[in-house]
Amino acid sequence: MYTSNILFSKDLISPKVQAALPKGYSIRPLANDDYERGFLDVLSVLTVIGDISKAQFLERFHYLKAHNHEYFTLVIVSPEDRIVGSGTIFVERKFIRNTGLVGHIEDIAVDKNQQGKKLGLRIIEALKYIGAQTGCYKVILDCSKQNIPFYEKCGFTHKEYEMAWYCSDESKAKL
Repeated sequence: MYTSNILFSKDLISPKVQAALPKGYSIRPLANDDYERGFLDVLSVLTVIGDISKAQFLERFHYLKAHNHEYFTLVIVSPEDRIVGSGTIFVERKFIRNTGLVGHIEDIAVDKNQQGKKLGLRIIEALKYIGAQTGCYKVILDCSKQNIPFYEKCGFTHKEYEMAWYCSDESKAKL
């Protein structure tokens, strides 16, 4: 039984998803000691991570934990106790739909050496489960054009288009 400081309640992890993982793999909330297990290495398959210290990791972890009704990052752990997959859903509070909730899936990452084991599918299933359990009326995500078929297999439908505007490199996180 995993006893480290975890981001959110394990009750939000789908038992069906856990049962569908390969033997020896587990899925759970991000923990405060996952820095050493390669969490940031897994995220590096997506984009530039930067030189994040353990202190920076813990500062962000504690912020997310303090807001664990909004931020849900989960990880898949290999039999060797390494993080091999990760994903996040954050819950947005709306005024529309009778002050409804929308889940936004972000940062789906699977270690390159672990791809082909349906870990990405399991992460998406687990995040959709969290969205449903927290009362979201819909769960959405953005993806590249080449990933549309994967997300359609996960039950999503292609709708509309994403637009992005990037701030200058001088901009730093200020919140």
